[in-house]
Amino acid sequence: MNYNIIPLNELINQFSRLPGIGKKTAERLSFSILEQPPEYAENFAKALTEAREKIHFCKVCQALTDLDTCQICDNPSRDHSTICVVEDPKDVMAFERMREYSGVYHVLHGVISPLDGITPDKLRIKELMSRLSSGEVKEIIMATNPTVEGEATASYISRLVKPMGIKVTRLAYGIPVGGDLEYADEFTLARSLEGRNEI
Repeated sequence: MNYNIIPLNELINQFSRLPGIGKKTAERLSFSILEQPPEYAENFAKALTEAREKIHFCKVCQALTDLDTCQICDNPSRDHSTICVVEDPKDVMAFERMREYSGVYHVLHGVISPLDGITPDKLRIKELMSRLSSGEVKEIIMATNPTVEGEATASYISRLVKPMGIKVTRLAYGIPVGGDLEYADEFTLARSLEGRNEI
């Protein structure tokens, strides 16, 4: 007998499209949702839809927000003279978890990778340079991941920023080369921030 339940298979397929979710995990998640009361699935679907509809990029730092300008950029108690440049919004969350950094952020949404067709014009570098023209910024912390592409991106931005007289530093990584910031614990990130070097 062919055990083929089309809506269940579609649910499994949708879960398996998520990064890090294999077929078995997708099946477990699907059955877990079906075992919950109907309102659970409705709330889950509503949360997904609202997230896609309401969350967009901050007009200043390019991080995720449901407001015009994110809460970090809008916060007058943050140090707006220091900008931590990261690859993606998950990195902002990683830094915020450690509660040690009081500056603001800029999200590039990727790194320079010519092999993947990602050139500097495809990143949010132009938006970063526009922020620096105010003269308020004194330091840029390059917090791209310690990969070949991350290092190349940090060097590229450093060459653009240095002539403006702005200090450019690089995190002193306690993370293995090739690692991702989102998987680093708070202590490692804090030590990396403290030991950053000028580039």
